[in-house]
Amino acid sequence: MAERNPASPPAPDAPPSPLLEDREPLVTEHVATLLQDRWHRLRRSAAIRAGHQPTLMSFTGYGTTGWIRVFSRVVMAPDEAFENGRRLSKVVEDGMRGWHNFTSPPVPYARVRVMAGGRTFTVRADRGGVVDAVVEVEMEPGWQTVTLESDGSEPTTSDVYIVEDGVSTGVVSDIDDTVVVTYLPRPMLAAWNSFVLDEHARTPTPGMSVMLHRLLEQHPASPVVYLSTGAWNVAQTLSRFLSRNLYPFGPLLLTSWGPTEDRWFRSGMEHKVTQLDRLAREFPGVRWLLIGDDGQHDPEIYADFARRHPEKVRAIVIRQLTPSQALLAGGRATDTRDTTPGVPWCYGPDGASLARQLEELGILDAERAAAVPLTWPRNARDTGVDPEPEDALEGTADGVGAAGRRPPEGLAEARTAGDAVGHGR
Repeated sequence: MAERNPASPPAPDAPPSPLLEDREPLVTEHVATLLQDRWHRLRRSAAIRAGHQPTLMSFTGYGTTGWIRVFSRVVMAPDEAFENGRRLSKVVEDGMRGWHNFTSPPVPYARVRVMAGGRTFTVRADRGGVVDAVVEVEMEPGWQTVTLESDGSEPTTSDVYIVEDGVSTGVVSDIDDTVVVTYLPRPMLAAWNSFVLDEHARTPTPGMSVMLHRLLEQHPASPVVYLSTGAWNVAQTLSRFLSRNLYPFGPLLLTSWGPTEDRWFRSGMEHKVTQLDRLAREFPGVRWLLIGDDGQHDPEIYADFARRHPEKVRAIVIRQLTPSQALLAGGRATDTRDTTPGVPWCYGPDGASLARQLEELGILDAERAAAVPLTWPRNARDTGVDPEPEDALEGTADGVGAAGRRPPEGLAEARTAGDAVGHGR
């Protein structure tokens, strides 16, 4: 058994982002971190007395033929439901309402064993119970499955997309106000999405899923990554929304709420900047389509990345908010299109408008009609959607959906009620 710590491939020389804040942490911020840790310990002790068990929540990962990045979260959950002879935690069963996920105390620094490619690795969760780790293992391109287990919890599986050598195009997409239409002030948005709203009540942005499927149909094997400032607690709810509305299958890059060792609250802008830089290091030959909205920060973040890595950006695609949406989002971002020479921008209110501009850039082929975008995620039945697999695959080549690649084996098989898009038990 080999033990691995979270790591990234070596980073090439690149200028640091001016958007990242460089300052010394305040003493009060350290105190806030200690108070949060103390609160988690109290909740965890209460959960143990109540008979709760450690529960692994697995999330979709990605990698290359030489390494994989795996995501998971370890929480304490009651042992109240069973399905197919396997324990089903309440945190998964109640995942339809995001607030339940926030009531389960995390298990900090838990050891998690990753079984992949015939080998076993041991990684550790962070102080919030989140596992974000890279292990070096050889795997075949396409969708693969790894097994995760931790002491006291039952094993779970996680889907990992292995990007094949030679892929030159990738997609990074924001979520809120980009693929999901929201009508709330930004300060309230995270709380509403996390504690109140389920995926049935969310509204998809018109035409965005079709545009993304067209991109994957015409650029097969390209990775799709959803980059959001949302918390890992809502990963299952977001994933069910994406699958229900036929967005392409792909990993979520989320963050954790609460204080850190150097600030009272985590910086959403810093999260996006650092994750984009990491993708640039991990896939040096990929040029990215960066998709976001014009509510405050996405254009600024993407323009900064394009100035520092112009060779890694194929286009910046920005959904324009309506005046009312922009008002609720806190205003529109400053126009930064003139600050990125050589990098094209697309601006439009919906996926259809943006797709036409991508056609003008030659990124999409106007002569090729998009296939029916029904690449159903694993356990689609568990989302409450019945895809009728035979009908869903009608009009596609050899059962391959509009994404131009096959989903994981056993895609239509339901494992548990909380497992969707590679998430859950």
